[in-house]
Amino acid sequence: MTKERFIDTLTLLSNELQDDLRDKGTPTEQQNHFNKCFLETTQNGKLHRGLTVLDTGSCLLDRPLSSTEFNDLSILGWLTEIFQAAYLIWDDIMDKSEYRRGKPCWYLREGVGLAAINDAALLNSSIFFLLRKHFKHHPSYVDMLELFHEVGGRTELGQLADTVQYDHGLDKMSVENWSFIVTNKTAYYSIYLPVSLALLYVNISGRRNLEQARGILLPMGEYFQAQDDYLDVYGDPAVTERVGTDIQDKKCTWLVVEALRRCDKGQRQILEQSYGGGWNDADVNRAMKVLETLDMRRVFSEYENAKIQDLQDRIESVDESYGLTKEVFYLVLGKITHRSR
Repeated sequence: MTKERFIDTLTLLSNELQDDLRDKGTPTEQQNHFNKCFLETTQNGKLHRGLTVLDTGSCLLDRPLSSTEFNDLSILGWLTEIFQAAYLIWDDIMDKSEYRRGKPCWYLREGVGLAAINDAALLNSSIFFLLRKHFKHHPSYVDMLELFHEVGGRTELGQLADTVQYDHGLDKMSVENWSFIVTNKTAYYSIYLPVSLALLYVNISGRRNLEQARGILLPMGEYFQAQDDYLDVYGDPAVTERVGTDIQDKKCTWLVVEALRRCDKGQRQILEQSYGGGWNDADVNRAMKVLETLDMRRVFSEYENAKIQDLQDRIESVDESYGLTKEVFYLVLGKITHRSR
């Protein structure tokens, strides 16, 4: 029921954005184009980020949400989903991806093309329009505004580091580089942003609480991305709703970084020659064979178990005297532990 009510809030936001476009004299064709983009790119995902805002707020208040609180937290949740929609459009274009959530990427839809770059910019702008409309008088409005700007900058920095990997050999694929990429490109917006928005909404976002949250949520975001890296290669496309391309695109991923730490000279040479070879089945198969020989499924399983224990240890050290609770972090960890998509 909660998820259904959350999804219903999107209609309100869509209508508000359409009203704003009409007020600005936007031609009907462009209104319809943006509305289609808005609805197509924000829906049909897992809604992990959006629902995390709602669930975190409810957990922190430790009581049934009022109608206003549910609506407000749902709106903030959808703003994280809109944020993701915008950045995924840009990411798909830069990566030349073909499918997203089981459908052709937005830029590959009929009549869209590179206009998708501007569509993503409009989605991003809509975050700040909706934030101002609904939270201008909230005591944490400026902090919410700054949070979105900070996370946007972090995501773009991570995207830059991820993109330039194409131009380097495997020597650049280190644990340090991978950690920098995933912390900035993924952890900030996927894990830190939703929880921090809830903290701001319920007014317990003091420096101490945000520092504690960052110290747990960013490592949790690393684990989240390591799962994605694993699922890109070993996940079932029918479940993940995407076709993995990390090997073809020469991505700096957890799998290749850990493989390079374990391989011998001969295996490394094979990876040097085959990893990032594009859509050449022979190269992909050679790279995959090295990963299988190194038993990377087992390696990931061991990493996952150790990471979960580390995160649980971090959670147990949380100081709850300023309103932050361990339960919040266990809630988020529970959403992603041993996930298959």
